[in-house]
Amino acid sequence: MSNESKQRVRRTFTLEFKREAVELIRKQGLSVAEAARRLDVRETLLRRWRKELGATKTVVVGQPTALEAEVRQLREEVRRLTMERDVLKKATAFFAKESK
Repeated sequence: MSNESKQRVRRTFTLEFKREAVELIRKQGLSVAEAARRLDVRETLLRRWRKELGATKTVVVGQPTALEAEVRQLREEVRRLTMERDVLKKATAFFAKESK
């Protein structure tokens, strides 16, 4: 193998992609390892993005009514599914571009 074939290709990620990746951890409750596997990035990179973007866990204050709790749960599920779909669409487009 020549030196050229041994070198890694350095990928760059947009700020939007980084934010969405961190949201997988924060909002969906995925572990860093699982989110990294899903996005095909290194765990250390994802941890750095999380630190840089200041992601924290959401804290719920007070006891919501049953209806409020259900509405919040459904909204969170819609938000999570929408975000996951968007991240996967962007990842698919990104890798399709790289394979050309």
